[in-house]
Amino acid sequence: MTNISGKTTNGFTYEGEYELIHADRVRWSATYRRDGIFFGMRHGGINELLGVSPGDVQQGVMDDIEFTWTQAC
Repeated sequence: MTNISGKTTNGFTYEGEYELIHADRVRWSATYRRDGIFFGMRHGGINELLGVSPGDVQQGVMDDIEFTWTQAC
């Protein structure tokens, strides 16, 4: 598992983790907060990552976490 954290464009911070579950698949989960107050949790996955660098995988996870939350709010 790899820990990850960041801030969404709509002002929520998130903390989460992701793991490579197959050579080409990642699963992630994240908890979202605003001003320290819990607002929700989401999870997701990204497929077809064969040959993608670890840095690009992390950026892809962060982008997916952002997209999943901002589309839900």
